Amino acid sequence: MKSLQDSLYNWLTIKIVSDNRPDDTAAAETEKMFFDILGDEHQVSDIEVENDEVMYYVHYTKEGERNKTRFPRELIEVMLDQIQTEPEKYVNYPND
Repeated sequence: MKSLQDSLYNWLTIKIVSDNRPDDTAAAETEKMFFDILGDEHQVSDIEVENDEVMYYVHYTKEGERNKTRFPRELIEVMLDQIQTEPEKYVNYPND
């Protein structure tokens, strides 16, 4: 089992990709998988994300308590940056 911090990081990283590529079905499916892990394995709910020029802040509820963690933008956006730099390597194949 991964730590809650790792699961939040993985979910947020792919969520940013999915939000910026709404037609990317693989990103959407992966985001849902990580979101489900947060609920099923870590009992996290009520997830909210905010950001500023330096950080992403993830607010969530676990065991009845409201919690907050943060991640540097450069770490969260690395996958999106890579996709935008080399889009030919990340073609979105439509479902048939």
